[in-house]
Amino acid sequence: MIQATLRMNFSAQKIDEALHILRSIIERTRAESGCISCSVFQDKENELWVVYEEKWMNDEGMQRHLCSEDYKKVLLVMEMAMTAPEIRFDTINSTRGIETIEEARIKKT
Repeated sequence: MIQATLRMNFSAQKIDEALHILRSIIERTRAESGCISCSVFQDKENELWVVYEEKWMNDEGMQRHLCSEDYKKVLLVMEMAMTAPEIRFDTINSTRGIETIEEARIKKT
C-alpha cells in the first residue's frame, strides 16, 4: 500500500477555493482502480492548514492517477499554497490490528 500525503497552508483568501477544488475530485479519485481511499482534512486549530491524503493498493494505480486530469487540479492547489507543500509518499508493507495491542499488553504483564 502507498499513502500519499500533502500538507499545505493557504491564505485566508485562498482556503475556500483550495478546499472546493480538492473536494470536487475526491469521489472520482475513490472510484479509480487501485484507490483505497481519498480524503481532505482541515486543521481545527489552524483552519488555513489542509491535509490531502490518498491511499493506493499499488504503484501502478497511483502512477496512473498522478498523470490524470484530476491530479492536475491537485497540482493547481499546491501552487495556491502560501509555502511549498509538505509531500510524502509512504510505502506500507504490512498492516496489523488489535493483535498488536494484545501482544504488547501481554508482554507487559
